[in-house]
Amino acid sequence: MNNYTREDILKKVADEDVGFIRLQFTDIFGTLKNVAVTVSQLEKALDNNCMFDGSAIEGFARVEDSDMYLYPDLNTFEIFPWRPQQGKVARLICDVYKADGTVFKSDPRYILKKVLAEAETEGYEFNVGPECEFFLFHTDDDGLPTTLTHECAGYFDLGPLDLGENARRDMVLTLEDMGFEIEASHHEMAPAQHEIDFKYDEALTTADNIMTFKLVVKTIAKRHGLHATFMPKPKCGTHGSGMHLNMSLCRDGINIFSDPKDEKGLSREAYYFIGGIMKHMKAISFITNPIVNSYKRLVPGYEAPVYIAWSSKNRTPLIRIPASKDRDVRVELRSPDPSSNPYLALAVCLAAGLDGIKNEILPPESIDCNIYEMTEEQRKEARIDSLPGSLLEAAREFEKDDFIKGVLGEDLAEKFVRAKTEEYKAYRGQVTDWEIEQYLHRI
Repeated sequence: MNNYTREDILKKVADEDVGFIRLQFTDIFGTLKNVAVTVSQLEKALDNNCMFDGSAIEGFARVEDSDMYLYPDLNTFEIFPWRPQQGKVARLICDVYKADGTVFKSDPRYILKKVLAEAETEGYEFNVGPECEFFLFHTDDDGLPTTLTHECAGYFDLGPLDLGENARRDMVLTLEDMGFEIEASHHEMAPAQHEIDFKYDEALTTADNIMTFKLVVKTIAKRHGLHATFMPKPKCGTHGSGMHLNMSLCRDGINIFSDPKDEKGLSREAYYFIGGIMKHMKAISFITNPIVNSYKRLVPGYEAPVYIAWSSKNRTPLIRIPASKDRDVRVELRSPDPSSNPYLALAVCLAAGLDGIKNEILPPESIDCNIYEMTEEQRKEARIDSLPGSLLEAAREFEKDDFIKGVLGEDLAEKFVRAKTEEYKAYRGQVTDWEIEQYLHRI
């Protein structure tokens, strides 16, 4: 992680011939926003005096208290390598504050920082490694996105089958130019689907990195005449895109999830962490799978989880424990998708895990067989519950879970439920091609 001072940034801007600085923040739905300033306004921005109209950002503020200020996090200063080399463009990720100088408590970045501070009081550092999947599709003659691809490559295929290989390589090189440590990149299961994995980091840095990652992937895809989408399920009948989260807790630099004496290599804290997540999982889904389309991915047959179970041996459950050495023991949550707001997703996962540790919530027995091959009766016997089947169902589960609602705070929880309920109502009112094909000719 960088450790920049104000003077460092002013010097870098001068030395590198930076002409514009983008002050970035993330809205409640996980969309990256920004205000661009010229170098002449940089000192004003570094003094936290850059104001914007919060009422213009959906879910942020009412008109009567809409003046908000961006407080740049100096350690997030980065120059975009794809912009001109004269008059370069840099960015700073910002926290959102109100006009009276107090933090805006519905700022997603603040919410994650708040939960991380709670973990820190217990001596914990929360590390997360995401696995971000996305699709690369053609654009039409107007440059607008389609779901068309000429590609028919599959898992781990390479060129010439993998037609996105060159674009993916440029994405990796650009990300490395911006300080990412890329561990792997490859073609995924579906045609035109890709994955780039970057090294785990402490959670706030990881959330910032996910937002930067999406920006880089979309920008470089466009330069190749392609459209990159993080939509969870853009095409029916094939795999969707997930954002698996590999999570661990450290104390004094030591991974506390590891216990070599345990049969599965897990400590009591690891079991409790899993127990906490499983207890709150239905409500968590509202945050980690926040759009109507999210629930088109969470269906049997395409490797996405459907059932609330865990295992150290197979890949079908919601949570798995990947084989690893002691210091790398981690809990992999497989349900989140990349449409989620990473700050909120990491906040609710950590809070649920900490609740498990605090209240010593043991998970049920691990399920070490293929859950999809079990009968309904066997699943019932094993007390295996299912994830919500729709955004509306997830919203209702969220409203029932006061603990997870409390992580977001009353204001944001209310805004999120209202917005997502409206989204579901709008979706429910649509007539789809599937309905026309199924019913028009025979009814």
